[in-house]
Amino acid sequence: SIEAAKLAGASAVKIQTYTPDTMTIDSDKDDFTITDGLWSGHSLYRLYQEAHTPFEWHAELFQYAASIGVTLFSTPFDETAVDLLEELNTPAYKIASFELTDLPLIEYAAKRKKPMLMSTGMANPEEIAEAVECCKQQDNHEILLFHCISSYPAEIADSNLANISYIAREFNVDVGLSDHTTSNFASIMAVSLGASAIEKHFKLDGDDCGPDSSFSIMPDALRSLVEECNLAHEALGVKQFKRSDSEKGMTHFRRSLYFVKNLEKGHVITEGDVRRIRPGYGLAPKYYNDIIGSKLTKTVERGDPVQWTNFGITPSSAGQ
Repeated sequence: SIEAAKLAGASAVKIQTYTPDTMTIDSDKDDFTITDGLWSGHSLYRLYQEAHTPFEWHAELFQYAASIGVTLFSTPFDETAVDLLEELNTPAYKIASFELTDLPLIEYAAKRKKPMLMSTGMANPEEIAEAVECCKQQDNHEILLFHCISSYPAEIADSNLANISYIAREFNVDVGLSDHTTSNFASIMAVSLGASAIEKHFKLDGDDCGPDSSFSIMPDALRSLVEECNLAHEALGVKQFKRSDSEKGMTHFRRSLYFVKNLEKGHVITEGDVRRIRPGYGLAPKYYNDIIGSKLTKTVERGDPVQWTNFGITPSSAGQ
């Protein structure tokens, strides 16, 4: 999976670090049994037993990722997971939506002064603010919040991507999208709204490979996701207003002022002498009224661009 992600162009791979015992207890009581949705019928313990990545696998995974130039990090779900990931020199921590209210866990991870990537599914603004402040209290300001809909799979209609702009504005942090839809549309749209990171579940083939399989995309779709999000990012450009360099050669197709008659030196310009036409080598159309009534200091021909020098005026003295 790590190799497939690299070949698809992904910037990083994220795994999860927990055991069933660090997530919950083995109980068949109603509180611990899932009764609806994708995992209906599972007890929490059995679900996490099926889905977890054993702690014993982590060192090899981190070593392999490093050997092929892949950034690998993880989501810890308790303090023992943070300790393991620190031993493996994880470059960042991801906090899952369901743990966003676990402030002791966030505090424990944030103390490591690694970037904190936190999903916001189900959270209200107050809960998001508490998680962000928890990081900042540990003097950790490297925070990225993922807008997230905690529904598996999530419907496009429920994406509410406008939250990306809200989160960026309200919390003054980088924002991404943790996308649980089954297409790439929401992710590409998120980039156009300013998302700087996209998280997506993926799998190697069409076979079921775990509890998240039904909303995981395959390598070809992941490759398309990377390419299309990068294109969306390029199309978005910089935040300050800036014209594309490719437009510079097109300004001569703008309108400007041109003489449309042969006129002698000393002639006073009337409305019939000058027109606002393409191309754009003459004075800008906004100077039309300034030119009317002005006296020529040189002879001009039909098709000459209007310039200040036609009236004995230097550009600096004309305010240009």
